[in-house]
Formats: sequence, C-alpha cells, structure tokens
Amino acid sequence: MRSPRSRALPALVAAAAIAAALLPARPMAAPDDALPPRAVVPTATSTLLLPIVPSVAPGYAAPQVTPGSPAIVGVTARPFVGISLQDAIAMALLRNPNLAVSASNVRVARYNVVEAKGAFDVALHLQPSSSYSVNPPVNFLEAGPGELGEYGPSAAPVFTTGPGNIIQHQSGFQYGVAGQTVNGTTYNGSIQQERTYNNTVFNAYNPYYLASLNLSVTQPLLKNAGMNSTKRQLKLAFINSDAATAQTLVDASTTISQVEDVYWDLVAAWRNVAIQEAALKEAVAQQQSNVRLARRGAAAPIDAIESQTQVSSSQDAVYSALQSVSQLQNRLKSLVASNARDPLWDANLVPSTSVQELPTASDLAAVIAEAQRNRPEVRQAEDERLAAGVDVVFARNQSLPQADLQAQYESNGFAGLLTPVPAFILGYCTSSRANGGLGLQTCPTPPPNTQGTMPWAYHNMWAGYFPTFNVALIVGYPIQGHVARGLRGVASEEVTQAKVAMASVAQRIGAEARNALQSYQSGLSKLAASRRAREAAETVYASELRKFHNGESTTYLVLQRQVQLDQARGSELRAQTQLNESIVELQRVEGTILRSNGVDVQTLGTRALAQ
Repeated sequence: MRSPRSRALPALVAAAAIAAALLPARPMAAPDDALPPRAVVPTATSTLLLPIVPSVAPGYAAPQVTPGSPAIVGVTARPFVGISLQDAIAMALLRNPNLAVSASNVRVARYNVVEAKGAFDVALHLQPSSSYSVNPPVNFLEAGPGELGEYGPSAAPVFTTGPGNIIQHQSGFQYGVAGQTVNGTTYNGSIQQERTYNNTVFNAYNPYYLASLNLSVTQPLLKNAGMNSTKRQLKLAFINSDAATAQTLVDASTTISQVEDVYWDLVAAWRNVAIQEAALKEAVAQQQSNVRLARRGAAAPIDAIESQTQVSSSQDAVYSALQSVSQLQNRLKSLVASNARDPLWDANLVPSTSVQELPTASDLAAVIAEAQRNRPEVRQAEDERLAAGVDVVFARNQSLPQADLQAQYESNGFAGLLTPVPAFILGYCTSSRANGGLGLQTCPTPPPNTQGTMPWAYHNMWAGYFPTFNVALIVGYPIQGHVARGLRGVASEEVTQAKVAMASVAQRIGAEARNALQSYQSGLSKLAASRRAREAAETVYASELRKFHNGESTTYLVLQRQVQLDQARGSELRAQTQLNESIVELQRVEGTILRSNGVDVQTLGTRALAQ
C-alpha cells in the first residue's frame, strides 16, 4: 500500500504541467484593440434540410465501348504537312475571308472618294430638239399664204385669196458645259442654235437662223465660299478612306496575332502529344515490369493493378492531347484557308518553326512610344479628330450670311434668207410721196450681216453684234438660323468625342503595354523555373526507378514520381507557349507586327476565293 506522500507526488507533477501549459513562456505584449475578442464556442448546427434527390435515369449503365484509333478526324494521317509560322501568316493575309472583306471595305471607301469628286466634274450636255405646229390665222397681217375662196357678204361675194394657216417648223440644238469648283464657284457655258421656218406673209426672213452664246458665273462671297457641303463631303470621304485603311490594319494585326497564338498552341499541343506518349510508354514499361515481378512472387498483384491504372490514365491523356491538336488545327485552318473546299482542310498540319525569337529588351516608355508611332488605332483616333475639324469649319461657314455675286453674258447671232416683199408693201415703198408712198426705187432691205444661213448666225454671235450683260448681288440670311446652330452643336460634340477617343487610345495603349511587358518578363522567369523543375523531376524519377529495381522503393512512389515528371514537362511546355504568346502580344501592342510581316492593304484577301 502506497503512502500518502507517494500518491501526492504525481498529482503535483500534473498540476505543474497544466500551469506551465497555461502560462506564457515569455511576457505577452499589450493587448491590441484591433484584435478580435476571444473566440467563444458556437452553438451546435442543426440538421440541414436537404431536398430529396430524384431517381435520375434509372437503370442506366455506361455502354461497353472499345477505344477508337488515335487519329485526327477529317485529315490524312500520313504524310504530315509541315507549315512554318511565316507561311501561315502569309496564307492568312492572302486568303483569310475576314481580311478579304475588310480590304474590300477599303476599296469601297476609295470609290466613295471617287464618287465625292464627281460633284466637281465638268458636265457636258447636248439637247437636240424639233417642233412643228400649224395655227389658224388671227388676222390678215399674221397669216400664211391664203387660198382662193369666197369672202365678204353673201349678197356681194368677193372671190380672192384670203389669209391661210400659219405653219412653223423649228429645229434646234443646244450644247454646253457646267460645273462647280471645290471652293464653291459655279459656272455654265452653252450655245444654242435654231432654224425656224415660218410661212407668215410679213416675215422678212424665211427661214431664219439663231445662234446664242450664254456664259454665267456665280461666286459665293461669304456663305459657301471656301467651304461648302460638296467640299465637306469630299474631305470626309478622304478621311473615311484613311479610317477604313486603319481599320483594315487593325483587323490584319488581330488576325496575325490569332494565327501566331494558334500556331504556338499547336506547337505545344503536338509536343504535349509526344510528352503523353512518352509517359504512356513509361507507364506500360512499369506495368509490364510489375506483372513480371508479381508472377515471380517478388511483388504483390496489387502493384500490377495499380500500374495498370496509370496506363489507363496515360492513354486518356494521349487521346485528350490528340483532341487538342485536332481543335487547334481546325482553328488554324479557319484562319489560313480560303474556303470550305480548300485542300488544306485535308492536311495534317505540323508546325515547323521551333521557337519564337526573343525581342530586344525594351522599357515601358519605349514600348509606349513605339505603339504611338505604329498602332493603327492612333491613326483612327486622329482621323476622328480631323473629321470633327472639317465639321467645325463647315458649321462656321454656314453661320455666315449669303452673298453671291452673279455675272452673265449673252451674245446673240442672227441670220436669215430674205423673202419677197409683198406687193402692197412694194407699192407703198415705190409710190411717190404725193401718193402717200416713200418714193423709193425699192423697199429697204435688212443689214447685210443678217443675211445668210447658220454659219453667218455663228459669225454674228462670235462677233458680239448683239450682246447682253447682267451683274447681280444676291444677299440672304435666315433669321432663326436653326441649321447653323445645329451644325455648330454637332461639331462641338464631335470635337469632344475625338478628344475622348484620343485619350482613350493613349490610355489603352499604356495599359496594354504594361500588361504585355509584364507578361513577357514573367514568361522568361516562368520558363527558367519550369525548366529547372523539369530537370529535377527527371533526375528524381530516374533515381526512384533505380531504387525500385533495387527493391528499395514501391510502385506507388515510382508512379508518383512519374506523374510529377509529366506535370513538370507540361508546366515547362505551358511556360514556353506562354512566352511565345507574350512575345506576339508585345509585338501587337508595339504595332511592329504589321511591319515585320510586310502587311500590304492592296493584297489582303486577294486569294480568298481561290479553289
């Protein structure tokens, strides 16, 4: 029986241990008010009320299937078709349908410029004409040669020649030019010639000929002088053409980036297939080794089954890698093929370019400056500013009053063939003054320069024998001026939008430059780290495999090292791909991707319809 002292000793030791656990080993710092209060024991959580799960597809069982052949659907497995990065980019620039449409928009914009220039074309007009009319005689002085008939009262009829119908035939031809200048001056010049046959008795000429020259010029002095609606449309057409070109360059830059990204993804996908096939071979070799050891009794059968699981996983990884290759090939073909009948769709594409060349090291300021010089987005923003400037000038011009100076000049030429003088007029001319006549030997004739046919009428016209001048000043001003106020308001908003667009482009370039440069620098570090990790994983796997063959390791450890090696190889491959894509993005941000690939807007998409 123990003494009381012996029973008290263990109790003292336990009490001292509890006190040492509760007391701090060193003085505690002063309590911080920011620290949360001492935790309290929460209340027990009540049982959750979960919904009842229905029976989904009762009786379903996965079908027994056999694996398909490791091939890519829709292509010929052999032989492989190698394609370099530059060839892929060149094919995309020539055959990509989207680029073909974008380049077509550039040509449409240039045709719009040609159409806008049409407002200043010199217009030639020709107008032949002919008319024939027969009118009844109004009186005997305005009548044609009469016919013998009975005239006068019925009681004492007079048989004589009375007034006849008036027959007139006119044939004419008018031609000339008209147009306007860029600065608003309108002009018109025309010549009209006409031959008239008229059987009126008192006509001195039959037929007679007219030729007239008409010149007119209208010059705006305030409104529409220097800037007008047609000149505005022409300037905007030029600006829109340049903006369409810039948009095409943006599309080309985006397409090249897509081609390069897909190309490097395809490189990684094929390398991943090689990695997964190598892993599958290693897994098969390990499984075969475990089977042999299990048959000799040197290993447990479960080790062979465990290695078989790794074989199945590796097979699944191989099929997944081939699926990625198929998807990336189709994406690349969509970018570089001309249409659905392109033979490229039947090719099994294999990239032949190994790695992307590293760019020269650049700091952030250099990248942003290069982007400001080369990016077509900057050109688009500048075109928007120019268009707003054109509208501002037009709005100011339309606010001015109208003051148009008009000048007209007309020169008429006349000639005709003389008709016989009527008998009673001839008698009046030759009768003596005592008898109420003029006492002349014959009636006077018109001036000699008016006697002749059409050439003589032209002669009189060019000689200016019968000129007419007219000068006028037309002034006008709308009292409310709604149109001008609306134009000024729209132009002011366009200027604001252009400034915002320019600032937005500069901000976007700055953000993209930061991201691209950071991605590039991170890609370099990730690649170096993943390469070292892969080399270490290879060393560890080889060592673990040697230990297993010497009986110093297990199947589990060997499979674990193999999985780690596969992961390290995949990480290195992803790091290399990310580095390549970061280089592509850096080139796109700098705008050098267009110059380095020789992009020519004239040839973009020219073979999009090639068979």
